[in-house]
Amino acid sequence: MVDPEANATDGRDTAAEALPRLLAVFARAEFQAPVEAISGLVALLAEDWPDDPSRGDLDKLAAAASRLDGMVRALLDPSATEGLMQGRDAAAASSHLRHELRTPITAILGYGELLAEEIEAVPDNAQTGIIGDVLDAARRLLAQIDAMVEFMRLEAQGRGEEAQRLLDADAALHEPMEAIRSVLKEPAVTGPRALGRVLVVDDNASTLDLLSRRLRRDGHEVTSCDNGEGALELLAGTDFDLVLLDLLMPGLSGIEVLHRIKNAPETAALPVIIVSALDEIESAVHCIESGADDYLTKPINPVLLRARMTASLERKFLRDRDQATTQKLRHEQERSEGLLLNVLPRSVVERFRNGESVIADSFACATILFSDLVDFTQTTATLPPDVVLELLNGIFSRFDRLTAEHGLEKIKTIGDAYMAAGGLPEACRDHAARAAAMALRMPAEVAAASRALGQDLRIRIGLHTGPVAAGIIGKDKFIYDVWGDTVNVASRMEALGEPGRVHVTGETLAALGGRFGAEARTPVQVKGRGVMSTYLLDALPD
Repeated sequence: MVDPEANATDGRDTAAEALPRLLAVFARAEFQAPVEAISGLVALLAEDWPDDPSRGDLDKLAAAASRLDGMVRALLDPSATEGLMQGRDAAAASSHLRHELRTPITAILGYGELLAEEIEAVPDNAQTGIIGDVLDAARRLLAQIDAMVEFMRLEAQGRGEEAQRLLDADAALHEPMEAIRSVLKEPAVTGPRALGRVLVVDDNASTLDLLSRRLRRDGHEVTSCDNGEGALELLAGTDFDLVLLDLLMPGLSGIEVLHRIKNAPETAALPVIIVSALDEIESAVHCIESGADDYLTKPINPVLLRARMTASLERKFLRDRDQATTQKLRHEQERSEGLLLNVLPRSVVERFRNGESVIADSFACATILFSDLVDFTQTTATLPPDVVLELLNGIFSRFDRLTAEHGLEKIKTIGDAYMAAGGLPEACRDHAARAAAMALRMPAEVAAASRALGQDLRIRIGLHTGPVAAGIIGKDKFIYDVWGDTVNVASRMEALGEPGRVHVTGETLAALGGRFGAEARTPVQVKGRGVMSTYLLDALPD
């Protein structure tokens, strides 16, 4: 996308340069209706007028009406008025225009009055009323032209108060004259325009060149193509902001190109403006229904082209910003969800989403794993804090990987202690085996991580199996935690264990079902439980 702020108008358009556009606006607003009325009324006269000597005056009246109609229609195309206005300021140009238009209007008034005199003596002649309507329309048009010339002269001389009084004298002049005032006082383009990367497709070489030059002069990045197949190839390899597409082309037609653009997911939202010599309403409707954003007929009005392109580009850029915002929000949502899943189990997060506010569950049987680094505080007392943090992060990251590999749930870390659980938050039958398999791999991970930083750390690990409760603790910095006597006993197993060994209770050994070898220890005194028989698991086989 081209930066619109860097391409704001420099205000070089003068009143004389804007005059063709101004006259087109005024002609469309005020001249066209009375001229069409005059032409229609003259046609009605000609249908029933008798074939007598007065017929020659009627033919001259009709010729003057046709000439006036052609002049006003030409004014609707700003490019056609450029020659008429060439080298004149606003006041001089409007006076010249009055002179040009007065000639056919004067002829209409003259021949109309002659015809009115010839049939004046005929009673109840319907054509008398028609001629009167023609003369009224011509006089009204002449007055409007005179008012426009006077208004433009006053505005060009800076006599705004007098110009305003002219408007106040005729309320019908307000809208068209204000249009003239805005053009005279402001540049043709006000403020920054939306500029972008435009693909122009037209099989006519001169039209293609003219459009491309005009758009580049306006500040757009332009790529041109003279056939539909080539346009589709360009669209497949380049990001464009807008397509100006000719409708009638040999080979792949414009409507077929439009269909393919709108049917391809990667280009479906790309704005397309159809440019065609066909001015039938059915053609425009068909293109709009097929997905075109707009439809312009040739010869192209440059002011209208600029306005339609600006509107299409602004809608496109607004949609792009909306999509970027949506993508950013989706990314942030995924990031937030990732952070949340680092704190809570996925099943618990889903329950929160489903409306549960209090989560507390009981599990008849689960296995709790506790571990603690032996003499960690003394060993690391002389190390810088960042080295200590790096060491712990390296060890616990390895433990996190093991937890995921064995299907356990990480509960928390406290200092250099690591706690995990098997059999929750989703129950499973082999939770003890999963916890034992992870526990037996942990000493080697500690050794590898500590050696990488020049240390020689060892770990104690304890397991116990039994009933637990689990749920969310806290409202602000909440965690998923487990509690109960099983947790306390597992902690005691860790504290009473041997460095580098996995210390388990009889309940855990029974839950393992003989899948792991173990050696019995001398019964130990366990706080809160008395004397217990405990075991040290054998290392995993190579």
